[in-house]
Amino acid sequence: MNINNVVSPENLITKIFSLIGQPIRIQILVILEKKEACVCHIEAVTGIRQAVISQHLIVLREAGLVNFRRDGRNIFYSLQKPEIMDLIWKAVELSDQNPDSLKQLTSRPVQGCTCPQCNPDMDPALTCGHTKRSSLRVNKGES
Repeated sequence: MNINNVVSPENLITKIFSLIGQPIRIQILVILEKKEACVCHIEAVTGIRQAVISQHLIVLREAGLVNFRRDGRNIFYSLQKPEIMDLIWKAVELSDQNPDSLKQLTSRPVQGCTCPQCNPDMDPALTCGHTKRSSLRVNKGES
């Protein structure tokens, strides 16, 4: 084994914290905790632009925390390592925060969301960004 390729546990732990160390990534992970979601659903919940969400999903996917599946022209994301949520909920507890504000991110259906999960009876041509939609803005900031 090459000693230069050995990564210390401290460095691996630091990498995990840096991966989830942005508010939008925590929001995404919380949204995905109970059920898979498409980008347009995450956009409706957070009020953050689709392009920004997609960039964060790529980072989470490359880190092995999130995976995806395609269903027609929709791509649904889910947690690959759901145990990451134990760390997030522990951080909520350690920071003396009320978990309810984060847990509201998991509520479905979301008003103004055009995703197939929030609107299963909607014409597929009108879902996921194919029409203009109003967003439920839980958090107005972008990371």
